[in-house]
Amino acid sequence: MAYRPTERTEARRVEVRERIVAAATRLVAQGGYRAASVSAVAERAGVATGSVYRHFPSKAGLFAEVFRRASQHEVDAVRAAASGETSALERLATAIETFARRALRGRRLAWALLAEPVDPAVEAQRLRFREAYRDAFAELLADGIARGEFPEQRVEVVAAALVGAIGEALVGPLSPARDAVDDDAVVDALIAFCISSVTHEETEHVRHRLAV
Repeated sequence: MAYRPTERTEARRVEVRERIVAAATRLVAQGGYRAASVSAVAERAGVATGSVYRHFPSKAGLFAEVFRRASQHEVDAVRAAASGETSALERLATAIETFARRALRGRRLAWALLAEPVDPAVEAQRLRFREAYRDAFAELLADGIARGEFPEQRVEVVAAALVGAIGEALVGPLSPARDAVDDDAVVDALIAFCISSVTHEETEHVRHRLAV
């Protein structure tokens, strides 16, 4: 007779799986993916190493799940900040500030999510969520253009550029935020740059090149 899990055993399985994911997430937030070995995750979760592999076929599979959940949480926060009844300009500034402040509060996790070299399975998740950030900014830009707040522009290109600029400024190798003691100054400068990049009029030189 085939074994059928009871509600109790299924609940236990889910509970252990969640403990493993939570333990891996905490370790990544503290030291990045390299600091989160399977044995360290198992110890943190209070399970045997073999138990980790019963729930996840590989370390890459575990961390793809960690990345998916953590990234979704961050994307949801930015999307929530971008919603509301205020102007598109105000919502864009709020979304950028939310992105930046959350990254600065959790620098190690932000680095893991945005920049740390990772397994291809995790990198695939990273691309998906970078696209989600891009789409959130693109929607804001399109709304601002429709309202007459922003000049006409290629929203998909500009939105992708915003994601790249924010990520580089916060966790990239050129990031001043790594050593900055004044997070407010970093956030203010980042907001000012992003806002000016989407609201300023094109120069005559750029308009001429686009018309050719």
